[in-house]
Amino acid sequence: MPVFSNPKKEMEKLHNEKSGVTHTELNEEEEPPSTKCFISEEQILREYIQDRLDRDKTNLSQHSLEFVKQYFPEATEKDWTNWRWQLKNSVQTIDQLSRFIHLTDNEIRPAMEINNTLPIRITPYYLSLLEKDNPEQGLRKSVVPVIDEFISSPGEASDPLFEEHDSPVPNIVHRYPDRVLFLATGFCSAYCRYCTRSHMVAKDKCHIGTKAWEPAFQYIQNHPEIRDVLVSGGDPLTMPDQHIDYLLSRLRAIEHVEIIRIGTKVPAVLPQRITRSLVNIFRKYHPLFISIHFTHPDELTPEVKEACERLANAGIPLGSQTVLLKGINDTVPIMKKLMQGLLKFRVRPYYLYQCDPILGSAHFRTPVEKGLEIIRGLRGHTTGYAVPQYVIDAPGGGGKIPLLPDYNEGRDGEYILLKNYEKKVFRYPDFTE
Repeated sequence: MPVFSNPKKEMEKLHNEKSGVTHTELNEEEEPPSTKCFISEEQILREYIQDRLDRDKTNLSQHSLEFVKQYFPEATEKDWTNWRWQLKNSVQTIDQLSRFIHLTDNEIRPAMEINNTLPIRITPYYLSLLEKDNPEQGLRKSVVPVIDEFISSPGEASDPLFEEHDSPVPNIVHRYPDRVLFLATGFCSAYCRYCTRSHMVAKDKCHIGTKAWEPAFQYIQNHPEIRDVLVSGGDPLTMPDQHIDYLLSRLRAIEHVEIIRIGTKVPAVLPQRITRSLVNIFRKYHPLFISIHFTHPDELTPEVKEACERLANAGIPLGSQTVLLKGINDTVPIMKKLMQGLLKFRVRPYYLYQCDPILGSAHFRTPVEKGLEIIRGLRGHTTGYAVPQYVIDAPGGGGKIPLLPDYNEGRDGEYILLKNYEKKVFRYPDFTE
């Protein structure tokens, strides 16, 4: 029986002989062992069905299982992983909170104040992350009210950023030339004690409804310079799927709106909300970006990892926003652990905010030098992807102003003197012919 040679291989052989290049070919006996690649249709179908089931399955960590068993014995796993159940069973009073953690006098006293207006909301999931006997734990200090919130200091205001002043129509803040802030709701799944919009969240504990958005849609439609819309609140991801879908569809229908962004803390405090149906809604409205508010590495749980991966797998770029808080995350080791951990969750650190001077926030605010110290402790000591931009949102409506440590040591003739992360000084030629 004649043996037909492979023309392509013959040409390659001739080329190699002329160029002096030789390749050693493996015969069948020398090839690495392999397994058979045949997969039955039954196995493919079984794996497909399992994959569909797993998509809707929310990871339940061992820590969560133990917490549910102790504090919500009547709840099923299905209850715990349901975001609506989480909202319904959120802690909203000091008395409710005392069932889960041992409160100090400083934490109890806000409930004893006359006309107490401090809102409280903590989801059962986030409550499970709080340390029962440690009032100095970072997460606990960020959501449990203390008496210091009743102390007003110079320079503080209920609306220090003048957002109401820059609001041409309800629910819109137009401060920058080509972008607007769209306040879609006043409701949050958890109330941060240092919240910039506490004046809004304290008043509005329910969603404002889609009809209230109409003036905002019309304003954006009538201003072609607006190419970027940041949807925030409150927290827009606490709204029902159909409301989110409607909001995004209306914005995407405006021709000059190029980018839609969402600001949220839901993935960190209510990761059960990031369902397959919600992610499928997001897929329809690219380019879509999501900025997630993270506070401390204790938030980086298996549940949060799964929520972030679902969003990232849908093609959504994720960034983080972190507020610098005294006694909570104001050290280089804590901030480095948080930023490096976020990268592993496929979240790019974006902003590190100086705490806004809202009423009763002095116990949260650090000196600005502390923020610069943290940036110095990150830059060069870890990847640049893990270094956020440190900013102050200027009181009075000045907008975000970036701050950097001073690495410029001055000049030596036509050379600039630059100090690196090791505090070594280098010369750069700053002249042209």
